[in-house]
Amino acid sequence: MGEKLPEAPVVVLTGAGISAESGVPTFRGEGGLWKEYRAQELATPEAFARDPELIWRFYAWRRQLVGGCRPNRGHMILAEIERQLQPFTLVTQNIDGLHQRAGSKNVIELHGSLWGLRCTQCGQAWRDLAVPLKPSPPLCPNCGSIARPAVVWFGEPLDPQVLDRATEACSRAATMLVVGTSALVQPAAQLPLTAKRAGAQLIEVNLESTPLTPHADLALSGAASVVLKEWWDQVRN
Repeated sequence: MGEKLPEAPVVVLTGAGISAESGVPTFRGEGGLWKEYRAQELATPEAFARDPELIWRFYAWRRQLVGGCRPNRGHMILAEIERQLQPFTLVTQNIDGLHQRAGSKNVIELHGSLWGLRCTQCGQAWRDLAVPLKPSPPLCPNCGSIARPAVVWFGEPLDPQVLDRATEACSRAATMLVVGTSALVQPAAQLPLTAKRAGAQLIEVNLESTPLTPHADLALSGAASVVLKEWWDQVRN
């Protein structure tokens, strides 16, 4: 599975698969329903403009669900790798904050955070871990205007500064781990290939093959909480 401690810099890209092991719903497909709505119908700027109170009820429900979840062993292993290998960057497509709760420090959140808020008028951004949020909808502490969830909605581009940080980290990586992502969502799916082109060793951890698998130097099949620990136990000794 591995022969030696991986080289640094280390970059990790994580997706929904690692959080699914903690019980975080994906909100996609047939299971992605809230009341009579699909998540794709609610997680849009147009939906928020039409009915911000409805959208905030949806996000309050999500915050309550995710707040009851706990980091799993996969999250913990990545935090341990960061403590032992520097420089280290964790790029995540997840918005649940479980990596930070597991102890990861240098985290780039490509799609924002469920715990982040941003004013719709002055643009001030802040985090609030309260469940439930009060008041709801929340108001900006700076100007009093309504806030929106600080996440990337369907139809919105990624923050270019956030994407640039992630791309730069991947271009410097000696080892890149890709954990629990389908490798289908762009532009995140390009990040491992950026690292590969720059000469990084590419290691994929997933339950099944993805479009990235043929490009991986090592493809490990299984749950991240199990396979990642087995790999790390072997390469660090």
